[in-house]
Parts: sequence; C-alpha cells; structure tokens
Amino acid sequence: MKIQAGYEISYDCMQPTPMLLMLSVHPSRIADLITPDRLRLDPAIPAKSYHDGFENTCHVIHAPAGRLTVSTDFVIRDSGRPDEVAPDAVQHSLEQLPVDTLVYLLGSRYCETDCFTQIAWSTFGNTPKGWPLVQAICDYVHNYLKFGYEHASPTKTAWDAHTERRGVCRDFAHLAITLCRCMNVPARYCTGYLGDFGVPPDDSPMDFSAWFEAYLGGRWYTFDARHNMPRIGRILMARGRDATDVAIVTSFGPCTLASFKVLTDEATSDEPRDVRFAR
Repeated sequence: MKIQAGYEISYDCMQPTPMLLMLSVHPSRIADLITPDRLRLDPAIPAKSYHDGFENTCHVIHAPAGRLTVSTDFVIRDSGRPDEVAPDAVQHSLEQLPVDTLVYLLGSRYCETDCFTQIAWSTFGNTPKGWPLVQAICDYVHNYLKFGYEHASPTKTAWDAHTERRGVCRDFAHLAITLCRCMNVPARYCTGYLGDFGVPPDDSPMDFSAWFEAYLGGRWYTFDARHNMPRIGRILMARGRDATDVAIVTSFGPCTLASFKVLTDEATSDEPRDVRFAR
C-alpha cells in the first residue's frame, strides 16, 4: 500500500529561539519513501541535520521572532501487513542480552522503574516469560488507563498516569515500558504516524502516535498498549528511552504552539495530493 503523510505545525516565538526538531521519517524507513520527506520552514531559515545516539534524524534551527511554520508531505510505500505477532518469542536473561539493549532496562525521565518494582512483580510475577508476559502487560495497561486527549500533559510520568488511571497514547506507552523493564524485558519508546487503516475511522483530529518495542527472541517487536491489537501502516519517526528522547520539537526559549495538523491517509498515486492544510 501507499501512504501519504505529513504535518504543518506553527509556533509563535517571542524572541529568536533555538529549536531542536525531530520530525523526519526514521532512517530505517527512508528506502520506502516514494517522494522525499523534506523539512520545509517558513520563513526559510537554515537547518543543521544530524543523527542522534538513537539513530534518529534531528534538525537544529534558530527560529526568528514571530510565527514559524514547519511542514512536510510525502508518499511512502508500506507492506500493508499488521504488526507481527510471535507468541513463542522468548525472554532473554540479563547476561544473554546484547549490550546495546541494556539501557532499555533502566529507569528514565518518564519511566520510574523504582516506583513500580513491587507492583510489577506482584501483578506479573507468575506470568509466563517472553511474549505472554509483554502481552499481559499490554492487556493490563489497556484496561487500566482511560484514553482521552483532554488528559494529555507534557510532564505526566508513568507513575502519574497509573495514579490518575488516564492518559493519551504516550502515557499508555510509558506505563507499559516501565512495567516491561521492571520484569527484565528491554523496552523502548517509539513515535510516528499511525492512520486509521483497517479500523473504523476516528473523528478526532489526526495526531502523531506513540507505541513501544520490546526485545524478545533476539529482535525487537512492536507492541501498542493503547490500541492493544496489531495495526497496519505505522511510519516510525523516532525511538528512544521515553518521550524525552523523541520530542518532536524542543525549544530553548519561550514559544507558543499556534497550530498543529497531521495527515495520514492512503495514497492513490506516487505523488502527494495537494491537501493545503486549512488555516
């Protein structure tokens, strides 16, 4: 299948403000692009690009005072297959894990493993290890938290979400990641596009989505505690320990979000159709 995706995001800056942007398709998906994923800045300003320690594509800019609009649109090829399910994927003991996965066993800004150890082991200590354990964690988080965009907060941690019993997709991911880490399963945070493919359309405005990956059976598998079912058409943008590592925009000074629009839809040709984001 072919997917058209993109965004248009505007900020009002009170003064010239340095920013770090993480809005590009992940390098692992570049080969699937049919048309380029080009970062557009209005007004046109220079952008310095690099890859961070998690292999995400980042852009450093110095936004002028006033309105800054960041946008892109592209067409990408996707297999159309749902997330892989591997019920027999095994869990590795600590000494068997590749060293580059060990950082995903540790606590992080939004994933306070030290607060959850007792809860995790009392809840999942008797669950068979491997895929059944991670799926049980997804089931728990999916049923425990209530989803709602009105529950979004940029400072909400896994512990906050667990206490409030509500959140958005990033909170579902943070809580599931934290519980996986407590049970000695490496888990990392993912963000990207996820359209309403193969599911009833959602009338809510499109947004970026968050899910996670767990290391089982010698590889990383995709899990999604919010939807808790295999989905198709994920377009990865970035991975990291939690949302801190993959923030779409990090500003080093005061600015206000003025407009936020995301597009993810099935494409009918190799060229992006002109969507002209409504202002």
